[in-house]
Amino acid sequence: MQHELPDAQDRRSSIRPYSRVAILGGGSWGTAIAAIARRAGREVTIWARDPDVARGINDSARNEKYLPGIPLPEGIAAYTDLAGAVRDAEAIFLVTPSHSIRDMARQLNPLLHRLTPIVVCAKGIEADTGLLMSSVVEEELPGHAVGALSGPTFAAEAARGDYTAATLAFDFRTIDRIHPEHSPAARLAVSLGCESFRPYLSDDLAGLETAGAMKNVVAIACGMMTGVGFAENTRAALIARGLAEIQLVTLALGGRTDTVLGMGGVGDLTLTCNSRTSRNMSLGLQLGEGKARAACFDGKPVVVEGERNARSVHDLARRLNLTLPVCDTVYRILHEGADLRESFAALWSRPLEAEPAAMSVEIPHPVSLEA
Repeated sequence: MQHELPDAQDRRSSIRPYSRVAILGGGSWGTAIAAIARRAGREVTIWARDPDVARGINDSARNEKYLPGIPLPEGIAAYTDLAGAVRDAEAIFLVTPSHSIRDMARQLNPLLHRLTPIVVCAKGIEADTGLLMSSVVEEELPGHAVGALSGPTFAAEAARGDYTAATLAFDFRTIDRIHPEHSPAARLAVSLGCESFRPYLSDDLAGLETAGAMKNVVAIACGMMTGVGFAENTRAALIARGLAEIQLVTLALGGRTDTVLGMGGVGDLTLTCNSRTSRNMSLGLQLGEGKARAACFDGKPVVVEGERNARSVHDLARRLNLTLPVCDTVYRILHEGADLRESFAALWSRPLEAEPAAMSVEIPHPVSLEA
């Protein structure tokens, strides 16, 4: 049996959490992260745009707008003033929608000490640049350690204290590998780890973010086909082929296969593609049932990240010269007005291929020949 050296044990026990953390975003997931951090013993502030949300958290430890009926741990301090929320914070969690990440990071620039680590919790690819969210933040906040938190995490369950796991990824510098106990990733992991929340560490930031952005698009595809009336076979096929597309882009951006097969890849993908709790699958479901986009979610302006990401993923694939049939189908339906049923029929009648891409086999589909 192999025994750990005493110094390895000492190093592990010496990992120091960040005592004070700020959560920027008073929506469901931001509030859930605040609850997790508070349960882990941290001093927690949260910034919310909506004064009613901040008031509810401060007065009754609840966020009835985004997490109705769920009591939060006492002691979370909510602000509508960004400077007040981040004052004295040792770590920042950015939990605003992906399209607002650049603006938020820009506002933070004069407010933070340059050593404050930033954790991006939004999943997306910037529309104009093709950049992952961490790269967007790095452009606006140079010198800061920037990472991402992602995984199969429905906010309401995490906020309630249901057992939940996710992956926390940072690029590891040489010093981080020599002294991992001092790395931002390790310190943030122990800052969040509590009885109900289990964070895994990763040094594959590109892989984690790519999987997080693309899984939303695949979930819309699964919702569309469920709404049309297809069932489990169809959804399983879309998940499997969607996963192949995620891996293709991940590897092209320097990520790794083991990340695609982990919490932020397969874990998040299976959750999002199999539950109507997911806004992405729910949007697809309503469109598949024949609703106009404006009528979805009872006409409320619900932000669906996969809707924006479908365009970003499509543009990124063109830049990388990659073919993504599932994601491209969703893009054409959402943004080019393509007919949903005809688009998926065309997806299924594409030339037959081998699953190991290295075989480089392509055979005309019999249905396309008949046509």
